[in-house]
Amino acid sequence: MLGGIGMPELLIILVIIMIVFGAGKLPDIGAGMGKAIKNFKKATQDQEEPTTAKQNPDRLDDKTQGAKS
Repeated sequence: MLGGIGMPELLIILVIIMIVFGAGKLPDIGAGMGKAIKNFKKATQDQEEPTTAKQNPDRLDDKTQGAKS
């Protein structure tokens, strides 16, 4: 699965996290991790977009013409 981490190991990790943080904090931790993953994906997509414009100058011209209109 994830480099040799199977279901039993994931359950043990989840139990340890519940003991350390408590069941009440888990939704907050999950929401924070979800936002972090979303921001990371958005940043990687934003990083890829300028390289695409450099590879295809016609696409860049289309964007600038739309902005001038």
